[in-house]
Amino acid sequence: MLQTVRGLTGVLALCFSVASAWGQVSLQEQLASQYKVAKVGADSGGFAVIDAGTLLSVQKGGLLGVPWKNMGMCPSKYQDDTFHASAGFCAAMVKEISRYFQVGDKVYPTKVDVNLGKEKVSFTVVSCDACNGVNPPNPMKSEVVFQFAKGYLEKAGVGDVEDVIGKVFMISDDSQQGGQAQQGNGQGSQAQPPQQPAEQQPEPQTIQLGMTTDQVQAAMGKPEKIVNLGAKQIYVYKDLKVTFQNGKVADVQ
Repeated sequence: MLQTVRGLTGVLALCFSVASAWGQVSLQEQLASQYKVAKVGADSGGFAVIDAGTLLSVQKGGLLGVPWKNMGMCPSKYQDDTFHASAGFCAAMVKEISRYFQVGDKVYPTKVDVNLGKEKVSFTVVSCDACNGVNPPNPMKSEVVFQFAKGYLEKAGVGDVEDVIGKVFMISDDSQQGGQAQQGNGQGSQAQPPQQPAEQQPEPQTIQLGMTTDQVQAAMGKPEKIVNLGAKQIYVYKDLKVTFQNGKVADVQ
């Protein structure tokens, strides 16, 4: 009798393990079907998108792009309905070779990874230079980590996860045109430029390391609060905190 109970317990544990694994695969597969990844390879002119994926439109400023051939990235994070831009020491290290994506820039996903154990979904993207009017092309990559509360991903539907992703990466209406774009030496077929929106969009503002307090206020307006700590000041905006050290931007959160 005891052996039978132990055997039944083992079967139930195995079933639970398989069910958990299936849940992870299911979410991964559903996201993969929604966000088709692009393939990037080398050609005679450098790196190029050789198989375009789902065209996305950037919805948040602060994604730091580095050249595709660069080994490391400076990930941004979206957590608790707040976007945390790439900044700090990592951003300072690649300052000379990096640039921030602007709101409205078009990108392709190159990797979508679901990690249930760490409750996160990671997106790696590459710029669609043909869509963004960058010439000569210089593909830039960036990463955003969507961090969820403990136990959320195991219970959430794929639509709920996509809603969160859409806060940073919205599937572009120009995906049919932009999806055919080629990057690199410009020898591939080029996409038609995306249609202009009916209403003029406001110019996105960018904050970079080393900017002065006056430059930040000119871009963002007056802060809601100012924390003065002597040589260190913190400007608090609605969705942003800018830290100054000796009058210059040292960190953005």
